[in-house]
Amino acid sequence: MRFFLLLAFLAGSAFAAEIPPELAAALKTFRSDGPRNWSFTQTTTGDNHHYVERYDATRLVPERWSLLESNGHPPSADEQHAYQLNHANHFGAGPRLAESFDLSTLQTLADSAETATYRCRLVPGSTGDKTARFLTATLTLHKPTHTLVAIELASANEFSPAFLVRISAMKTTMTYSLPAADRPSLPQQVTTHLRGRAFYFKSLDADMVVTYTDYIRVRRP
Repeated sequence: MRFFLLLAFLAGSAFAAEIPPELAAALKTFRSDGPRNWSFTQTTTGDNHHYVERYDATRLVPERWSLLESNGHPPSADEQHAYQLNHANHFGAGPRLAESFDLSTLQTLADSAETATYRCRLVPGSTGDKTARFLTATLTLHKPTHTLVAIELASANEFSPAFLVRISAMKTTMTYSLPAADRPSLPQQVTTHLRGRAFYFKSLDADMVVTYTDYIRVRRP
């Protein structure tokens, strides 16, 4: 029995050692929500809504986000007040996405001198996470700079994360810029696509695009 346990341990160690060093370096420094000390504009477009928001990294946490545009018009004083009450604190640190990749399942889909593409399964984020096990992550790596330039989380088949809920398609794609002399890699766009139904009649269909622009490096007070 000890012999088979030893073999299993050595096999697992050997597989872990095969994680490409460029990917390991990229995951070590990756932040899904982007580096600190950068202000930016966030534009969200989805089914029947369009919002433009500004994140000001120089301000204190409750005041960092402001609503610039709501469905094509400047927000009224009441809308701005409601936004501050409802949304000022919901933009915390982004999820530690890199920790959810199950690297023991890593597969290389493509590899060249410039880029490499990998696929792996996800580790559930919590005991209540009923979705992660149905998704796979596809990672696109820019090898010279050790930068993840795209991450796709997608379902391969129809699944049911909860009673009377059926998801036929789910996909989220996140893209990031390459680093430059004056800036690190920064989030560029997030697109989400969902198709499904709840209780047989309620549609869960939704599409959304979030774009990040107008980055400015700042010094926090």
